[in-house]
Amino acid sequence: MANELILLVDDEPNIIELASLYLKQDGFRVISAGDGLTALDMVEHDQPTLMVLDLMLPHLDGWEVCKRIRAESDLPILMLTARDDDIDKIVGLELGADDYLTKPFNPRELVARVKAILRRTEPRRAQPDEGPIRLGNLTVDPARREALVEGQMVDLRTKEFDLLLALVENEGIVLSREKLLDLVWGFDFYGQTRTVDVHIAHLRNKLAGCTAEIETVWGVGYKLTVG
Repeated sequence: MANELILLVDDEPNIIELASLYLKQDGFRVISAGDGLTALDMVEHDQPTLMVLDLMLPHLDGWEVCKRIRAESDLPILMLTARDDDIDKIVGLELGADDYLTKPFNPRELVARVKAILRRTEPRRAQPDEGPIRLGNLTVDPARREALVEGQMVDLRTKEFDLLLALVENEGIVLSREKLLDLVWGFDFYGQTRTVDVHIAHLRNKLAGCTAEIETVWGVGYKLTVG
């Protein structure tokens, strides 16, 4: 994990300076951007391992930056918000952020969050005898991170695929929203399970015609069954 390149995106120089100091002390390399448009250019040209992204940015805000990146990349994103509003956290997670941190923050916590995201977003290691998982007319390939229905590729965002894989790997087992948050997002976002419901709705739309269905178990959670 040492020597990974971290992109800090914030228009407050003191935050960039403090975060850079602590990240570099832990062995990370750091680059920075002060606005959203510059951040997008640096993602393309510098290929960072992770981005720490402030929401309130000039030219292009953090929500739009996250949305554009998620349309093309699985780059891990830690969002920074100046408010402790639930809506900021929910919207950030629904757009594909991997975690959030509220300002003002302890720089040691920032480093800890960065390390945690990198650990859980490390590409899955396929075992030599591991192959695609087939349920009805649905095929999910963990190694390739691909899902197909009747042989046709399903266009899934990063978290949508992770959510589908969690359900497929637990076929027939009811998973609570809290459990899915833990499996897919990797942390306890207690009380804010709406983001799971939103991703489930997206998955159902994209899996139209699939014989493997996501069932709602009222008051509990969701499970995947094959009709």
